[in-house]
Amino acid sequence: MVQETSDKDMILPAIQQNRPALSWEMKIKKKLKIVPACLGKFRPTVGQCCHQCTPNSLRKKIGPNSFLGFHNLLSVKETHTRYRGWLVRRVCCALFVSGCKVYASPVSNRLERVCQSNSVKEALSAEQKAPEGSDSRGQLSHLSPFLPLINTSISPGLLRFLSWMLLKMFSSVFGSIQVNLNHLPALHRASQEGTVLVYVYSHQSVMDCALIPLVLFCHSLRVPYTVFPLHITSSFIRSILQTVGVLVPPALTKEDAETDRLHAPVMTSLVRELLQEGQALSVGVAPESGRGGQWLASIRQVIKEGSVPDVSLVPVGISYDCVPKSNTQVGLSSVLHWLCSLLWRRPEGIVRIDLAQPFSLKEMCESGRCRVDEWLPLQDLLLPVILNNRPDSVFGRRRMPWLLPSPHDASELKEPTDPERDLSTAVILHLLFSAASCSAVMSTSLVSSLLLYRHHKGVSASALCRDVAWLTEELLFRNKDVGFGGSLKEVVRSSLSLLAPHLTIAAVPSRKDPFIVPRPSLAATLHLSLHAQIVTHSFILEAVGACVVSAMLCEVVCSGVSSRLKSDSVDGEQVSGDMKCDVLLCESELTERALQLSHLLPPGFLPPCQSSQSFALDTIDSLVRCGILIIKEIPRDFPICDFLKRDNALSWTTSDDMYHSDSDCDVEEMELRSYKISHPSQCPEMLFFLCRMLAGPLRALCWTTTALDLIHTPLPEAEFMAQIQSYLCDTANTKKQHYESCSQEAAHTAVRSLIDLGVISEQRQRGGVFLGVGSLFQLSENRQKLHRFISQYLYN
Repeated sequence: MVQETSDKDMILPAIQQNRPALSWEMKIKKKLKIVPACLGKFRPTVGQCCHQCTPNSLRKKIGPNSFLGFHNLLSVKETHTRYRGWLVRRVCCALFVSGCKVYASPVSNRLERVCQSNSVKEALSAEQKAPEGSDSRGQLSHLSPFLPLINTSISPGLLRFLSWMLLKMFSSVFGSIQVNLNHLPALHRASQEGTVLVYVYSHQSVMDCALIPLVLFCHSLRVPYTVFPLHITSSFIRSILQTVGVLVPPALTKEDAETDRLHAPVMTSLVRELLQEGQALSVGVAPESGRGGQWLASIRQVIKEGSVPDVSLVPVGISYDCVPKSNTQVGLSSVLHWLCSLLWRRPEGIVRIDLAQPFSLKEMCESGRCRVDEWLPLQDLLLPVILNNRPDSVFGRRRMPWLLPSPHDASELKEPTDPERDLSTAVILHLLFSAASCSAVMSTSLVSSLLLYRHHKGVSASALCRDVAWLTEELLFRNKDVGFGGSLKEVVRSSLSLLAPHLTIAAVPSRKDPFIVPRPSLAATLHLSLHAQIVTHSFILEAVGACVVSAMLCEVVCSGVSSRLKSDSVDGEQVSGDMKCDVLLCESELTERALQLSHLLPPGFLPPCQSSQSFALDTIDSLVRCGILIIKEIPRDFPICDFLKRDNALSWTTSDDMYHSDSDCDVEEMELRSYKISHPSQCPEMLFFLCRMLAGPLRALCWTTTALDLIHTPLPEAEFMAQIQSYLCDTANTKKQHYESCSQEAAHTAVRSLIDLGVISEQRQRGGVFLGVGSLFQLSENRQKLHRFISQYLYN
């Protein structure tokens, strides 16, 4: 679906026109003679509800092809206030903030109501090791670490002041903050109806926690209670944030939070009280670690027990031109240092925020529509193929227990049954996928993906402009919105200026146009890889299919069977004309391998409502659509589509025959389907571009498997992760390439996949969690089989 727009709506301020041009920027402007490219008259519709899980919520959209444009949050003018005049133009930001609506946040008796919860009572009694009717003061003393969290409130005056400060500070950080207005009327309507809204986003930076409340405040929506994911060392900053609705959990490690008897009951009881008060919540989920998933599980538990009738979930997509750096700890000194840096910092890049259409959590869970094939451990899905070389895959969905850690001795979130845990995990994965799907692709993401995956050895500026135009069209074709506008020349120039610290740009008079090469360093590669993730998410079907095709072609070459090549003309050693490759790829084997590779993908990449087998079939169809594969027709007496020439084609059957199908292609014909490479002389560049998108996580898996031979285990989890990441960095430094495979996220994802495979075993002891090599993979032969299985999909 598309939305009709005007030219004014399409021009997003992606370029700072008042910025002085660098020398190489001037060369691009003078040398390139490219007609300004318009991004089109239509924008894709993003952020709609899932038609399979929540069809009733999908019907509550504004209307067909409605587009309300964008709003720059930092552009506050006198027209946004009720007043006019010379003085108003000087203080319009303060007047605008004072006029925004702030909803009351009662906090009276919340501590008493939390303590009255049965689960909290039981946890306090167990903690004190005394009967329930004993000294209540002694029981409340155990809640002292949670008292500031429970008493979090929203002060209207302080909220207005901090919102004014944020608008001023963000104007020194970003060029603009663009808000997609398309789904804001639905949020206003839900807020007027009294629906409780829960905003969910994929955590990227500490800025996420400030951007979402600021957007909602400036549009007079209820400011949510925001779950802060980082540790705050300053008690002064902590006390200020807790008066504007920021929920700062106690400074507990992941292991302490799981073993603490009070943590889960208090968190669930607090969520219940906030939802019963009608307060909105904002939760960020980290895909690699699952941090934040427990809050969503608590919300679902409250809905299930009937304490709150229903909540509406709102996926939020946040896209940065430059992702801000954030420390794991927030202290007073770090905040002051950041504020001082704003005095001489020049604003750069933009932020795009897309609030998706709200959907009912109760409808999603109780209707039974959010259900795919059976959730199985990764060992059951892949170990028979890896160790026993079994050709047939096990159909199922990979279970990810680490997205929802099991609480210890929690009564309200008791150890649930497998279907309940799987449903909670499905909700988390659904929200992660929806947030990524509605996020716009920025110009820096386009340039980063092209430089990493297509032109890692360098490219001229003119060729880069042509590829940016091509990739933009491909993204729009896949119903993916972009967060930039203007002429192609200005878009590329702006992107290169933002990525300049991580690029080497050679502009000499002898060259026709500048030559751009990504810097071969760890920091530069990780920065480009972070921006390119959203492009990989958009091309995940094609990327999986390309890796499968590459693996099968390599297997044909290694087996000694040479493909027969045909050419129109051959002159000595030179081959001219359109070459044709006669290597046939069986559909069943393509689907099997795509199914196997899909189980190794990080969370948030697979559509959550789709079975793994259907995803594998779609990967093959996507390669046909993009022109890499073509269907090889089998010679027949008549075409398959010629229905009338088939014997007994018009015979009648009983209506209750469930095994009869009216399809023109029967099962035997489907099994005989095969594919071949289309235009082998032109296809490899596109095929390898798609293969490189998944090379980072796959290579991290291979290197982590090799590192197990060099690490003496078992080790504490933190020390084990540090040694794995150190080995990945040392390997990349030795090879002087592939730095995208040694990031902290890649190492964490690789270790988690090996734990799910049973390669690495988890042992919970008093000192924490210890990681070691599993008994089945103590044999080097099994580790070599695993390495070969993963490396077959790795493009070299």
